[in-house]
Amino acid sequence: MKPTPIKQFSQKELAAQNRDQPLFEAAEKIYPRTAHGWFSNWRWLLVWFTQSIFYGSAWLNWNGRQAILFDLTARKFYIFGLVIFPQDFIYLAVLLVISALSLFLFTTIAGRLFCGYACPQTVYTEIFMWIERKVEGDRTARMRLDKGALSPRKFGLKMLKHGIWLAVGIWTGFTFVGYFTPIHQLAAEVLAWTLGPWETFWIFFYGFATYGNAGWMREQVCKYMCPYARFQSAMFDKDTLTVTYDAKRGDPRGSRSKNADYASQGLGACVDCGVCVQVCPTGIDIRNGLQYECTGCTACIDGCNDIMDKMGYEPGLIRYTTEFALKNGLDSKSMWKRVFRPRVLVYSAILAAIIIAAALTLAARVPMKVNVIRDRSMPRITETGTIDNVYKLQIMNALEESVTYVVAVEGIPGVKILTRNTIAVAGATNQAMAVRVEIPAGSAPGGSNKISFIVRDEKNPDIVVTEKAVFIVPR
Repeated sequence: MKPTPIKQFSQKELAAQNRDQPLFEAAEKIYPRTAHGWFSNWRWLLVWFTQSIFYGSAWLNWNGRQAILFDLTARKFYIFGLVIFPQDFIYLAVLLVISALSLFLFTTIAGRLFCGYACPQTVYTEIFMWIERKVEGDRTARMRLDKGALSPRKFGLKMLKHGIWLAVGIWTGFTFVGYFTPIHQLAAEVLAWTLGPWETFWIFFYGFATYGNAGWMREQVCKYMCPYARFQSAMFDKDTLTVTYDAKRGDPRGSRSKNADYASQGLGACVDCGVCVQVCPTGIDIRNGLQYECTGCTACIDGCNDIMDKMGYEPGLIRYTTEFALKNGLDSKSMWKRVFRPRVLVYSAILAAIIIAAALTLAARVPMKVNVIRDRSMPRITETGTIDNVYKLQIMNALEESVTYVVAVEGIPGVKILTRNTIAVAGATNQAMAVRVEIPAGSAPGGSNKISFIVRDEKNPDIVVTEKAVFIVPR
């Protein structure tokens, strides 16, 4: 048997092969088609709801100040009537825990619910695509415009679109910074061209990040940058609601006339129109099964239901369902019974317990904090034999009005304060006071003795803090 001769390629053929097989393939631009329907309406309702809160809350006033302000310079967070100091950052940790558990719970129940409806990337991409449609037209018009040669009309439309995108991005950056620098002050600085370097940096950084992510990168952020897309499957199980194509009902696919009996032709309900792919913002075909690129936006459900309605077929060929329900043909009632399974109930119970505990703790929080530091100087023994210790009390007023506090001391018989025992602290500030404490001779043994400072609101005796300290008696 003769060996097969090895073909020799010329340099020209090798160069052609190298050109045909690039190392990196450029991403193909996706032109999502507009979907209309029940889920689309809900998605836009959440867009309006979330952005009304984001853009509007920064302009609200409360007690003569901005209602929501994270003043990093003064190390104070204002949330309506609540003032949070660095000592209260445990509440921030609790908020993060609640957010994480909520995400796990929603994902266990209905997959990437957050991604499809409330994720900032999804929300701003939806806004930017709406602007694109208003300026350049529908899907077909946008494709035709991009394929056409550069003309004054094309240049004008592109400039208008990107100009609006940039304006939305910069306004978003301005609003974001307005939660850290009082937004009225920030607006005055912008108009007077006296904006500081850090405010300028973050306005343009956040603005261009919004412009780039929502205008240019879009689905690339969800597919390649977002880590949630990679580990979401760890929270799925067979009873998790996901956007699913019913292959049993839809296959075999094929086109047909509206009045044709597709069952007699050996076809399924899917007319293979491709609308589910055309409306998908990440460009996937949901009929190939659940994929990590699917953000759960449900545009394919609205698109498919619209086609089913036009064909006179029952909707729901693509729908929210579970793997178990689809495999076993469960009806909606049986499916929902399995959705609220023990795992979901445990998540819900833990989440509810944390929220209730955090709310009760926050409601019972004493709006005052006291820190006692004993002066390092040696105790003073007076001519009458009494013993003095000096302390520094740092009192923080978490209310927004000025409060006068009364300081008392106990723990050793006859112990008393020699200096003034009242101090007025302005709202949402802290103030230090020096206190000299005296005990009678022989009232305490030598060494360290425990005492307690009691700081009480002069007008509201229910607001009281007790702080322990040590009184030193010479041996």
